[in-house]
Amino acid sequence: MADFIQDLGDALARDVLAAQEELGDDRFFEKVSRVIGTSSPTLQEAFMTSVRIRLAERRGRRFLAEALAALRTGARAPEAPRAQDGGH
Repeated sequence: MADFIQDLGDALARDVLAAQEELGDDRFFEKVSRVIGTSSPTLQEAFMTSVRIRLAERRGRRFLAEALAALRTGARAPEAPRAQDGGH
């Protein structure tokens, strides 16, 4: 059942993040999360985990692209955020 819930949460996260751009609301996922949470906190957590992972992956890819562009053009490389104690 856990894989099923993860799959549902991830599929919804993928669709919601794509729709956010069209809706022009970069926090739309929070509204969807609240809707889900009223019926299934378990699905809500799977959804939010997937949203956080996907948003982090986007930020990582953007940082990589900016670093490579800076290297290729001789521009200043982007600064990575300072490490936080206790983070992953």
